[in-house]
Order: sequence, then C-alpha cells, then structure tokens
Amino acid sequence: MSAALYDAIIIGAGPAGASAALFLHRRGLNVALLDQAKFPRDKVCGEFISPAADAILEDLGVLADLEKLNPTRLKGVAVSAYEKNQIFIDYPDHPQTGSVMTSLSIPRVALDNLLAEKVRASGIKFLENHRVQKFLFDGDRIVGVKGLGGKKSPFENFEYKARAVIDAGGRNGISLRQLNLKIQNGRGKKIALAAHWEGIRRPMDYCHMHISRPGYTGMSRVDGNRANVVLVVDGDLVKGRNTREFYLDAVLKNSLRREALDGATLAEDPRAIESLAFAAKPVPCDGLVMVGDVMGFLDPFTGEGIYLALRSAQLASGVIAEALQGEGAFNLVHNREYERQRENEFRDKFALSKALQFLIYKPALCNWVVGVLAKNPDMAQRLVGVIGDYVPARDVTSANFLLEFLWKAIFPRTRAPLAEGMNQAKMENKKPVG
Repeated sequence: MSAALYDAIIIGAGPAGASAALFLHRRGLNVALLDQAKFPRDKVCGEFISPAADAILEDLGVLADLEKLNPTRLKGVAVSAYEKNQIFIDYPDHPQTGSVMTSLSIPRVALDNLLAEKVRASGIKFLENHRVQKFLFDGDRIVGVKGLGGKKSPFENFEYKARAVIDAGGRNGISLRQLNLKIQNGRGKKIALAAHWEGIRRPMDYCHMHISRPGYTGMSRVDGNRANVVLVVDGDLVKGRNTREFYLDAVLKNSLRREALDGATLAEDPRAIESLAFAAKPVPCDGLVMVGDVMGFLDPFTGEGIYLALRSAQLASGVIAEALQGEGAFNLVHNREYERQRENEFRDKFALSKALQFLIYKPALCNWVVGVLAKNPDMAQRLVGVIGDYVPARDVTSANFLLEFLWKAIFPRTRAPLAEGMNQAKMENKKPVG
C-alpha cells in the first residue's frame, strides 16, 4: 500500500487540531487533518472560552462567524465558598489596549463544527471517520500514521506519511498510549460530571464557581435558557452510585446552586470525564509534536482547556512552519523549542492552578481568601484577569501579590506600602500614548 505524503499530519480535529491545521495551511504547508469521528459531533466540555481566546479566534478567521451564532458573553467570574462568602468579579479591562473583556460560553458542538467548516472551506485534506491506530517509524523517527477509516463501513486500512506528525488527540491521544507518555496525578483521581439544564430563569452573565462539599461546580449559560453545569468530585465518591442521582444530589445540596437552578430541569444524563489531572513526559523521538490536552490536562477550576488548546497550536505551528522550510524535517531540537515557548507561556498559570486546587479543598482557608478578595476588588480583578489568560499570571503568583494580600487581610483599612510603591513606580515609568 502506497502512503500519501504531506508536510504535516494532524491527529484530532478539536480546537487544537483544527486550529493547527488552519495555521499551517496559511503558511503554505500541505496538511492532512484526521479524526475518528464524523462532524458535527459533541464532546463533554465546560463550554467556556476565556477572554484571551478572542484574539486567536479572530486570527483564525472564525470569530465573526462565531458571533453570528449569538453566543453568551460573560462579564466575569462569580465565586462562592462553602455557601458563606460569595463574590462577583468583573473582568478588568485589557491592560495594554484598554478593551472591555468578556468570555464566551457556547455549545462545544457548535464551536467544533464551526472550526471543521473553516477547515473544509480552506481546502485542507480533512479525513473524518479515520481512526489512527499506530505511528509509522523509520528508525527512531516518526514518519506517519496508520489506521482504519473511510466514508462508510466496512472501513479500510490507511497509511499516510509526513515530515511532521502532530498529536492533538486529547487526553487519550495515541502518543500517551503507544509511547507510554502519560504521568497520572497520584493525589486522588478527580472526575467531572457535565450536563445541561433547561429552563434557566435567573440572569447568569457570570461564570459561576461554587465551592462546597463534595466538590465544586462551574456553571454558565450556553444558549437561550440553557446552562452547562459541571461537577468535579473525587472519583471514588461516584463508584457504585447511580450517576444521575449522585449528580443531582451533589449539585442541589448547595443552596446557591439550588437558587440559580430554581425552575430549571436536568435535560440529559450527566456525562463523565475521568482522571482529570495528568502530565505528559517529553516527546522522545523526532517527527512528533503534541498540542492541546494531550500534553497534560489541568483540573478545570482554572485550567481553561480551549484557550490552552488554541494557544499551544498557535505556538507549535510557528515552530513547525520554520522547521519545514525547504526540505527540512521536524526533529527533537525543534520540539524542545516549542516546549520552551509553551513552558514560558503557561508555567505561572499552572503554578496558580496548583495553588488554587490546594486552597479550594480547605474550607476555612478558602472562605478567608474569598472574604478578603470581596473587600479588595482590585486584587480580585487581577486574579480573574489571570484566569482569563490576558493578565500575566506572575502578577498574582509573585511574592509582592502575596505580601499585598496579607497586608490587606491584616490591616483592611490601610493601603499596603508595597502596593503604594509599586503604583508610584508604574506612574513614573508610564509612557504617554500617541
């Protein structure tokens, strides 16, 4: 069987894979995008897209089309801690442009299908119903993929070769399985249960994060009177239980969630994502790059996966396009450069995520922190700007932020000397615009 040759083969047509295909095609590369599903297809997701993703979606040429679908625009994040303290935090304006920032809430099936349609319209080779089963090797180098697929059953074997293979297959990507790259988080396996509710009557223009036992929820309106409610708990709590009954009991046990969902009904059985948090070992061979969730999956309290997928694909595409100039091929040197860029981009955000994961499971500490933030909206806005991926994470992971937070917690009616000095320095260094 002869194998068709491409500059790049991309496995998985979710946000990471589809955006990588579009970015590389724009750079003049011959790209094939493969997915085991037939589009449109749905996928379990929080259906929340952070404010920083707008710029990438616009760069991809899909933001205007997405806006035509009339997605929900959220103006901030609401956080409650164990049914005591609750705070509503608007996104701060963009620190460079001054633009008003909002996040998107849209059904995942609509987003993925929009990206798939953009891929088709671009003339990219888009192979649906194609399940990649193995990598093709030439020595220690990955040079393609093989699997089973076609337009209709019975499917046929296929082989495709490329100068670069991009695994955008998500949490179950073939790189993790065939190359044994997954590092599972050993601190208890979390599970996410997601379902839509219909008949939402109360305003819901924030992404609502309710923290309480047995776990926390993320809630946002996705279209019309429908909301997506994702519950994250320890996986052991669900074992042996009826999933629907457990989900309903856990969600409605919280009084603030009951209030938000008053009059609404569960529209479907909850769907599960297991083993939420994991990391991945570095790619060990030439010819392969990983983008999106396959590189590691964050517990979704701050790990907004769609932005991470889009941005990692954007970074990888730039490195790949440079590597494939002329007769070049993608190798480990190029891959390390991509991993370096990704590490610089997300290192501080990942550190914040780990800190918040520790915090939310300590009720007294969590209530105290939320209470302090409620009295200090400037600090709260900086935090949600970081969660929204457009304020640098180091702004809240630095020692300066921690000292400022502690000062305001202990001396609530005074201004932190460090913060005063920082603001003065900013004024002295501020350059006129225009």
